[in-house]
Amino acid sequence: MFIKVRRDTLIILMLAFILIVSGRLMAYMSYASSTETEQGIPIAGVIVKGNDIVPTDSIKTNIANVGFRSGSYINGDTLITSKRKVPLNEALENAKQAAMLSTVPGTTITPIKAVSVKLDKKTGILTVTVIEDFSTVQVNQTSS
Repeated sequence: MFIKVRRDTLIILMLAFILIVSGRLMAYMSYASSTETEQGIPIAGVIVKGNDIVPTDSIKTNIANVGFRSGSYINGDTLITSKRKVPLNEALENAKQAAMLSTVPGTTITPIKAVSVKLDKKTGILTVTVIEDFSTVQVNQTSS
């Protein structure tokens, strides 16, 4: 009960297997390598999820104003920026509040009603998940 496989098909399958295994190995090695410096773990970036109307750049700018920007780093349970040192739990709470203050461009409408902020202390990536709710937005209309 042997399955007949041509030699060229077998070579292609073996090359595919080697590429997949080496790709997985490289991915695991890149996550395992530490980005820690003598100062701590640098803030690598901000990922924003869940926004439909409010631009990602607006949310990222507000969060960068709190201190989660390039040049800042995490040392233990402290976020250290170029201007100050902030406890990490307080910085995360400030990031939530800053994300909720993000507006639709050209208006004062703030449709973000809930924010979840998670920081990966090993890679320095901040993940912000927002929920926009337009049913509770107060839009003031003036009649002429």
